Amino acid sequence: MCIGIPAQIIQWDKCQPHLANVAVGGAVREVDLSLIGALDEQGHSRVGQWVLVHVGFAMSILDEQEAQQTLAALQAMSEVESDVAAFLKVGGGAHALD
Repeated sequence: MCIGIPAQIIQWDKCQPHLANVAVGGAVREVDLSLIGALDEQGHSRVGQWVLVHVGFAMSILDEQEAQQTLAALQAMSEVESDVAAFLKVGGGAHALD
């Protein structure tokens, strides 16, 4: 099963412009922006934008409503699908979406 997780870009690495930190459910992860570009169409940083993250790469841009709906769906899935629940666990047993 392949799952992309919505995350919000919170910090852009100016020294390595293809990298950024994203937040999802209290967890912060470094992701690669190479597939979407570090800057938007107007040349502005993507900080604050929502992205779909899979295997450490931002795969696409999401609007906030779509991101929140996807996070809610993943939360609901984790309650009935053990594979999804296991995937969403982060270090120490905390849930990535909590």
